[in-house]
Order: sequence, then structure tokens, then C-alpha cells
Amino acid sequence: MPLKVRKNQSPEPPQPCMLTHCMAVISGAWAANVIWSLRAGPRRFNELRTDIPPISAKVLSTRLTELEQRGVLSRNVQPTSPPSVEYALTELGGELVPALEAIVKVGHRLKMRDEG
Repeated sequence: MPLKVRKNQSPEPPQPCMLTHCMAVISGAWAANVIWSLRAGPRRFNELRTDIPPISAKVLSTRLTELEQRGVLSRNVQPTSPPSVEYALTELGGELVPALEAIVKVGHRLKMRDEG
């Protein structure tokens, strides 16, 4: 006897779905890590590579470009010799930090549950 399909009791997401829209802003491998590394202030490219050791230079460059285009971070060329570039979170990027902190908090609880 087949099981009866139950009706979903969750409210319908608003159209367009804001969760999907927000997740698209921070999508891509290492995007959340880049935002996380910038939460305490501006960082240069090589500093970010040090913060996120497994990331390749190509992926980091791609992610920084995408996050800049999405309005999550700003790119500021410093008037040094040779020129250097600093990346910093925009206001939108700063608004994402509490969401990432909440995800990290849940991640810690999940890890402790799985280890215990």
C-alpha cells in the first residue's frame, strides 16, 4: 500500500524567493570563506590566500571579482609602489556576516553531535 503524500505545511516562500536570491549572492566555492575573512576589516589578495590555505589563486581571483560585481565587497587600489589592492566588505557584505556566524554556530553544534 503506497504512503499518502502529505501536504506541505510550510508557508510558501515569497516570489521571487528571497532565500534563493540571497544564496545566489554568496554562491560559489569559497565565497563564504572570503566574506568571513573580510569581516574584521580590509585584506589584500595574498593575505586572503593565507587566510584560506586550500584556495587557489585563480579561484580566489574569480570569487573576488564575482563578489565585487554582486556588491558584497569593494576593491580599492592603494597608491603604493608597487600598487596594491585591498578588498573590504560593503554594507551588504556586512549584513551577511551575522548569517554566516549563525551557520558557523550550527556547524559547531553539528560537529560536536557527530563526534559525541
